[in-house]
Amino acid sequence: MDIVVLGSANADLVVGVDRRPGPGETVLGSDTTVLPGGKGANTAVAAGRLGAMVAFLGAVGQDGYGDLLLDSMRAAGVDVSLVRRDERPTGIAYITVTPDGENSIVVSPGVTEDDVDRASVGAATVLVASLEVPVAVVEHAVAVAGAARSVVNLSPTARLSAATLSTVDPLVVNEHEAAWLLDTAGAVDPRRLLDLGPRSAVVTFGARGAVIADRGGVHEVAAPRVVAVDTTGAGDAFTGALAVGLAAGRELVPAAELAVRVAAVSVTRRGAQPSYPTLAELS
Repeated sequence: MDIVVLGSANADLVVGVDRRPGPGETVLGSDTTVLPGGKGANTAVAAGRLGAMVAFLGAVGQDGYGDLLLDSMRAAGVDVSLVRRDERPTGIAYITVTPDGENSIVVSPGVTEDDVDRASVGAATVLVASLEVPVAVVEHAVAVAGAARSVVNLSPTARLSAATLSTVDPLVVNEHEAAWLLDTAGAVDPRRLLDLGPRSAVVTFGARGAVIADRGGVHEVAAPRVVAVDTTGAGDAFTGALAVGLAAGRELVPAAELAVRVAAVSVTRRGAQPSYPTLAELS
């Protein structure tokens, strides 16, 4: 297996609004659209649509939303044999999208350490994990990853142990998550993330692309100019494509160049998983 993705699988309930409501305010929205989502499932689908051999490690409920998510992943070529059908309901993410394509997300989050042990994640070339699952599960997966390269998308943000961070290569965050980690309100210096312990770090800046920091220095990767209609899941598209590049043997910067192209295409389409391109669509 090229890639194992550990993370969440949620049903996205998406509503278009002219603007986000303030505290105590009600605004009118569009009809609700139900789409497959969750940071983990999104990342796996993005990688699968690019042709990688990818397995998703997570849990969904024994309900219609769970069926929706499994069907979407299978359609992208993702191996779902590691997915546990849980008695709890499938997680749901409530998403509002404004006319500029920006979104706000509230997630109702379960994968366990036992699931990780049964999955033999160390047999993969790349392990990808994100933080819509318990931190302890992510840290356990990284600890038992063995020769697999551990890519951690630290979203939502949380504090990881020094032992975990020391093997992460790279740590992937957006500019807001980086600012939280560095406790700064000013401009983010990606090099400072290396002081936290990861072997490398990637900071995404939306339409401005990404910046990579490693022991060799700082490298900027520009994003193609596009008109965004929905940014939901763009970060997951980036992470999935980055993992594909790394699993194929690319160095970090060329892998990030692929990732920004995939993320740029994704924001020109509605939804998360339905927006992800194939390799043929990138040519």
